[in-house]
Amino acid sequence: MTKPDVMVLTQLRPDAMNALEARYTLHRWDLAQDKPAFLARHGAACRSVVTNGHTPMTVQMLEHLPDLELVACASAGFEGFDLVAMADRGVALSNTSSALCDDVADCAIMLLLAARRSLVAADAYVRSGDWGAKGPFPLQSSLKGKVLGIIGMGAIGQAIGARGQAMGQDVRYWNRSEKDVPYTFVPDLIDLARQSDALVVVVPGGAGTEHLIDAPVMEALGRDGLLINVARGTVVDEAAMIEALATGRLGHAALDVYENEPRPDPALTGLPNVTLFPHHASGTVETRDAMAWMVVENLDAYYSGRDLVSPVDLSRNLSQSTGSESTGPASTGSQSTGQNRS
Repeated sequence: MTKPDVMVLTQLRPDAMNALEARYTLHRWDLAQDKPAFLARHGAACRSVVTNGHTPMTVQMLEHLPDLELVACASAGFEGFDLVAMADRGVALSNTSSALCDDVADCAIMLLLAARRSLVAADAYVRSGDWGAKGPFPLQSSLKGKVLGIIGMGAIGQAIGARGQAMGQDVRYWNRSEKDVPYTFVPDLIDLARQSDALVVVVPGGAGTEHLIDAPVMEALGRDGLLINVARGTVVDEAAMIEALATGRLGHAALDVYENEPRPDPALTGLPNVTLFPHHASGTVETRDAMAWMVVENLDAYYSGRDLVSPVDLSRNLSQSTGSESTGPASTGSQSTGQNRS
């Protein structure tokens, strides 16, 4: 029996990759020296593509994939994809949001704790001998009773909220529309920032959310405020954030993502009031394996005529003018729970 042809733009984790190799004829664009020539030679045979959000799915690429019906994305985000062109061609999209919800939520809480308790500085204080030489480390700020603001109340936002609430925080949120969640909805973003002690950003990237967190939002968060970004670097106006942090108008930032990756602006990384993580919120063996297997499961479902495991509703994503909700799976015809992020 002839195995279906699949164009591979990015390599998956080893076990998932081995499963793909056993079930499909793989065309390894990711390994090709002359990628345009490779795509031109093999694209017409492929009805599906394996990729991730770091490899753009452009109109030019789609033109070399005339029979393409499925893009199986191995990440949650896909802001580099031309969704209009995909929708016009009837191409379906799946992603892996549901596999990374808990790890991203855990990372947000890790950044919250690390920033509020000055973990990095405290670690250095012990290593340097200052603890013995200078005495106890300065007192820090408690989380209990403080307001945790969440921007974006998809599945990850809800998971962060549950963790924050369990820690005794007052959880409030802003979203494109009010959700049926046990947290206070604040319809004005600046108002939420003004109310919050810490503000977590967990919305998709793309044009609809570019610089959503701008100077007025950071000004409202204030001198004692903490901004946490586990979404995309483009969602925050980084130049405004650097200025706000440097001048003290914003107290602290704890970041997993940056406008320039993997080489963030030295003007940002040199500031003392930032806590930094290398875009690694989903970076555990368990989650990355689960994300890779979800790609395999979506391909298997597609070629067996079943519903995709984690489809993305392209029409919903295209219609969202603010992007304040998750770029997550479709709410109908899905065998997974809707998740969001990064």
